[in-house]
Amino acid sequence: MADKASPEKKSWADVEEEEEAKAKAEAAAAASASASASAASSSSSTSEPTVEAQAKQIEALSLAPPEDDAAGEEAPPLLDDSDDAQIQAVTSGGTVYESATTFEDLQLSPELLKGLHDEMGFSRPSKIQAITLPMILTSPYKDLVAQAHNGSGKTTCFVLGMLSRVDPNRRIPQAICICPTRELAQQNKAVLMRMGKFTGITCACAIPPAQKDYVPVSKMPPINDQIVIGTSGTLIKWITNKKVATREIKMIVFDEADHMLAEDGFRSDSERIMRDIQRSAGGCQVLLFSATFNERVKDFVTKVIKDGNQIFVKKEELTLEKVKQYKVQVPDEAAKIEVIRDKIFEFGQKVGQVIIFVRTKQSTKNVHNALTREDYVCSSIQGSLDQGEREKIIQEFKDGYTKVLISTDVLARGFDQAQVNLVINYDMPIKFGTRDEPDYEVYLHRIGRAGRFGRKGAVFNLLCGETDNVVMRKIETYFQHQVPEVRNWKNEEDFETALKDAGLL
Repeated sequence: MADKASPEKKSWADVEEEEEAKAKAEAAAAASASASASAASSSSSTSEPTVEAQAKQIEALSLAPPEDDAAGEEAPPLLDDSDDAQIQAVTSGGTVYESATTFEDLQLSPELLKGLHDEMGFSRPSKIQAITLPMILTSPYKDLVAQAHNGSGKTTCFVLGMLSRVDPNRRIPQAICICPTRELAQQNKAVLMRMGKFTGITCACAIPPAQKDYVPVSKMPPINDQIVIGTSGTLIKWITNKKVATREIKMIVFDEADHMLAEDGFRSDSERIMRDIQRSAGGCQVLLFSATFNERVKDFVTKVIKDGNQIFVKKEELTLEKVKQYKVQVPDEAAKIEVIRDKIFEFGQKVGQVIIFVRTKQSTKNVHNALTREDYVCSSIQGSLDQGEREKIIQEFKDGYTKVLISTDVLARGFDQAQVNLVINYDMPIKFGTRDEPDYEVYLHRIGRAGRFGRKGAVFNLLCGETDNVVMRKIETYFQHQVPEVRNWKNEEDFETALKDAGLL
């Protein structure tokens, strides 16, 4: 039955979310069959996006700024990495916003400033924060589409925006943040609670509950936290069952917006939540944040956001120059394990933590078993694990108890761990339902797990057979970046040289 629950028209993220929902529903059935059936039915009816034929042209990773038109409208500003660049942004309505040199320029409450400086340890805004925060926090509150590097500070932008817009004296939801995975939702809540520590603002996390904690939605008390962060399926259930009032929502945030609004992602759920909020709250500010945007999301944005501000990075700047990428030709699957165990780990474990990305749950188990047989301490995570177990595994990795984490793409997006210096693509990321069509966004997000916050990092792509090589060539062509090859997969010195070139040895 579990296999049947993963229809082929689901994307990887839908499958992960559906597996979680199924585990929860099975546990709930024993205690409350009718409530469980209702919840499962609600989930099924609201997360069934249609998938277009896969034989599409390759999507553009960057949402390219439109050309200046005949009427003289200015294209959205592009971010660049020049530290001495003069930063000034022009809104769609012509209002000029000066970038914020300090957080004090934003006229934040003393409690928020205390959280930023004392709790978070921030001294001044990053570049993306300096540009976007004045747009978010200045009336009239316009919508914003912002694309920026992984690790550039996007989370602080929308978390600070939500904390600034809500009234801590009113015990009712006033801001909602929608995320593609429960891990990202929990991570965003943790950032918000630290940043808002002195404000009195509280946050509810709307994610599928662990089996042992499952309570039918109908029996939940109403949410009175000012901010709700969660996954789309759970948010819909809470809103539908009137556990989250939407009449006073001032802001709705889409984190990893490219996936939340893509047709093969959670677009139908996202559209439903937006409709519910706009129907009951009237106009509210919409913020879309992501490191990547594809053409279908661009189409959605132009329809939904009529009068908003836009910030985009240049496509070539998305390749994370601080992270060195390598390709390694291997003859078979057994050789992949040998390379990881005897070559990469030989040097890699001396310089930090490692994430190994695989494509399927079975690969997760296979790699985990192969490495533990050789006495390597590693952990693995995939979507069908119980929530409590997933949280335990992630926390142990974050605390440094394990140095190696094997994961499906459930952790490709938004997972922050500063000590991760190495990423290994055991399986190359492929678009769901295709044989050799790369998922460019997922590749970018995967390599973005290494070298977080400007640190150095390295990525090893293990290639076995012509299909893997076709995928790698397409990725190189797309990013216009030739990935160097480790000459001999059996030679330790070649791997040592690669890690030295990446600045890790």
